Amino acid sequence: MSSPGFWDNQETAQSVVSRISSLKAIIEPVEQLTREAKDLSELFELAVESEPEALEHLENDLAKLTKSCEQTELTGLLSGPNDSRNCFFSIHAGAGGTESCDWVSMLLRMYTRYFDNNKYKYEELDITPGEEAGIRSITLRVSGLFAYGKLSCETGVHRLVRISPFDANKRRHTRFAAVDCLPEFEEDVESEINEEDLKIDFYRAGGAGGQHVNKTSSAVRILHKPTGIVVQCQNERSQHKNRAQAMKVLKARLYMLEQQKRDAEVAKLYGAKGEIAFGSQIRSYTLQPYQLIKDHRTDYETGNVDAVLDGEIEGFIEAYLKHRAKGGPNARKKSGIQKKEEQ
Repeated sequence: MSSPGFWDNQETAQSVVSRISSLKAIIEPVEQLTREAKDLSELFELAVESEPEALEHLENDLAKLTKSCEQTELTGLLSGPNDSRNCFFSIHAGAGGTESCDWVSMLLRMYTRYFDNNKYKYEELDITPGEEAGIRSITLRVSGLFAYGKLSCETGVHRLVRISPFDANKRRHTRFAAVDCLPEFEEDVESEINEEDLKIDFYRAGGAGGQHVNKTSSAVRILHKPTGIVVQCQNERSQHKNRAQAMKVLKARLYMLEQQKRDAEVAKLYGAKGEIAFGSQIRSYTLQPYQLIKDHRTDYETGNVDAVLDGEIEGFIEAYLKHRAKGGPNARKKSGIQKKEEQ
């Protein structure tokens, strides 16, 4: 960073700064805990010899240190090759019309509040509104420390049970939405795309209107012919920027597709959702006749549904990280650290 001309290329510079932040987030807490443990050990020896009354105060310090160690241990579980990357985060409605589209809106609110609470930055890349209300599908770019590592824990089908506000007879409905998460790769990813394999369409962006939206054909839709993968972006003002973002999403999807072919476990990161319907959910949100949110992978549950829907999902993420580290049925490929420990 101190070399001349470091900031001449803004994209490269930002990538390096982001990488440094990720490394510091791993190293600095461990160094801090090491210092605190050493200091506490020395204070304990002094207290035993000359100030027994100080032992009670040291017990409080030890409790704080233990809690900090647990948090650092959780960070250590984010050791996958892509965990420190930014990500593309998508939510898609299942069958069920307006009710499912409204469920996507509720999930979007939950996740954006989680992003705000954890100081993640996010921007909308593409959105398809529901026919009457809510959102049919939405894709966000999320950036922040371990964005992909944490949000990949949310990949799967989310099930909602409630009395529908759209039902005049006040009957209980069950609806589904699928959450998907892909790592964002820079130019270093090994995924070559042949331009001849692409069909690129430009169209007018949808939305509420304004000086730009609906007036120029700046939105971009890209079809990758060999795989049938379709990506689109309409957030930026120019075709060039929308095309660049869409190509990043396509590159991420193709990379994950290659990973699926090489490793069946990694396929679960993208393909574990299955059908967006009964029997495939990873988590159930029951609002009626009782209130309970339960993750079916870890059995972690809470009755405080309002807090969860307001973005307090860290408990579910931590439970799944621990579950994954133990090699549960939905655990992804073991990290290099785990392999070395086994050897």
